[in-house]
Amino acid sequence: GNSIRGPSSHNALVGFRTTLGLVSRSGIVPLYFRNDVAGPMCRTVEDATKVLENMAGYDPDDPMTLYGKDHVQNDYQQYLLADGLKNARIGILRQLSDDHPDPEIKSLFERAVNDLENLGAIVVDSLVIKDFDSLKTDQWCSDFRKDIEKYLKQYVKNDTIKTLEDIIRIGTKSDYAKRILDYFSKNSGRDIHTDIPCMDPYQDERRIAFRKAIEEVMDAYNLDVFIYPTWNNKPAHIDNFEAEYLGDNNQIIAPHTGQPAFTVPMGFTSENLPAGLQFLGRMYSEPVLIRLAYTYEQGTQYRKPPILD
Repeated sequence: GNSIRGPSSHNALVGFRTTLGLVSRSGIVPLYFRNDVAGPMCRTVEDATKVLENMAGYDPDDPMTLYGKDHVQNDYQQYLLADGLKNARIGILRQLSDDHPDPEIKSLFERAVNDLENLGAIVVDSLVIKDFDSLKTDQWCSDFRKDIEKYLKQYVKNDTIKTLEDIIRIGTKSDYAKRILDYFSKNSGRDIHTDIPCMDPYQDERRIAFRKAIEEVMDAYNLDVFIYPTWNNKPAHIDNFEAEYLGDNNQIIAPHTGQPAFTVPMGFTSENLPAGLQFLGRMYSEPVLIRLAYTYEQGTQYRKPPILD
């Protein structure tokens, strides 16, 4: 739930987590294949949109794209509109944004809400997803060993790298990564959080129920998107990751429901650490997300390129 939006938020980039099934995942090392999604990470919404045009499409090597092939558009750049927020209906999901946020991140988020209103959006505050806490639990599943060893067989094709244990044998400089891999090795490839088996992502009753609860609120209030901070906490410094990492709110909805979620820079903390604003849309609503994200980006210009020595 962080492979696109987390690093994008932490590096003042735009990240598009696309709808599950819109972009092929073939050739990508699997982690949670039920939830794995590919998408662009770029400096600007325009750049990410151009990349998306070349990524989206049916791929027989990823059966999930069969669900999305009729939703692919050849021209996503037509949605790069300067006034795309005018009369857009945006819901604030306080169940995520107010979940123990860092004070500076919260301040940046409230400023983003004001920015959206100033750019023409209609903001609907403090909406509640019914049974949110119960629906979000037990959404993780993992067949990591099966998936990673299938990947090794199909793409690596090396007689000395066939199993999870072979990967561990090769080694890593990250103690954190080694502990996780060791856990998977000793627990038959099952996730540390659950032993629930994975199901077809488009027939998984847990996923469908969670998404339905979100869409019911969107329908009731005629919302285009929900918004919340991409991360409620500041980025952890890489040399002190385990001490500074305080958890995040980014792995709760979009990985499990399959919905698209875009992050756009919303400013910097007093330590000059980036923060992102997240737009969560309906299934295959990339055109809407591009339009809203582009207008917000162009109307605020919060991204600052890094200073290189």
